[in-house]
Amino acid sequence: MIPLSADIVDRFYTFLWPLIRIAAALMTAPVLALEAANARVRLILALVLAWLVFPLVEWPRIDPLSADGLLAIFNQIAIGILMGLTLQIVVAAIMVGGQAISSTMGLSMANLMDHNFGNVPVLSQFLMVLGVLVFLALGGHLLLIQTLVESFRVLPVGQSLAGTEPIGRLIAWSAMMFLGAVLLALPVLVTLLLVNVGVGIITRAAPSLNIFSVGFPAMMLSGFVLLLVCMSSVGWRLQWLWMQGLDRMRYVLGIN
Repeated sequence: MIPLSADIVDRFYTFLWPLIRIAAALMTAPVLALEAANARVRLILALVLAWLVFPLVEWPRIDPLSADGLLAIFNQIAIGILMGLTLQIVVAAIMVGGQAISSTMGLSMANLMDHNFGNVPVLSQFLMVLGVLVFLALGGHLLLIQTLVESFRVLPVGQSLAGTEPIGRLIAWSAMMFLGAVLLALPVLVTLLLVNVGVGIITRAAPSLNIFSVGFPAMMLSGFVLLLVCMSSVGWRLQWLWMQGLDRMRYVLGIN
């Protein structure tokens, strides 16, 4: 019984290495980090993925209760969180783009209390739903799992992140939070700016007109029509953002 117990404990310690990295990535990755996928669902999914990945890699024999084991655990958590945060920048770009459109249309007061993002505009929620659907339609969840498996080859257990280079790459990628928001909102914002200029000219020509009774309905109606017309281009931009995020995640980890 003693050799059998020692073998079971040894296998359990070995199974922890893929489980820790996969669980950290799933806890921070888009879609799975939402409140709808609670911690129990994410833990079960992490266990299933770790069970499938376990036979594919030769795992080192490191005692997780030792100093080297604790350092390796922190490294696995850092790698998983780094992967999730890289894709969360795309989510932030979608939220910022929706907020820009809402404030320009005059819907900045139409907010929802979201458990995941806090107090966010309704249009940001709408774009986020579209973003999640595009992510799943692209097979982004499958590409995320593929990158997780390849990360064990490029960054095996026991090897730490190479200095501050991955962190610097993540910080440089964070600029996409604003660039992606501009790309999403630019067609609507430019057109609404022209509508706003036209309303200003009309108000200047006829001072008796009330700008609030004319401008607000015009901006809101124009915004909804533009969103309907530009929906296909918004979908393509969302697809481009997710692909850029998945490619950047591989680049941050050093996967060719």
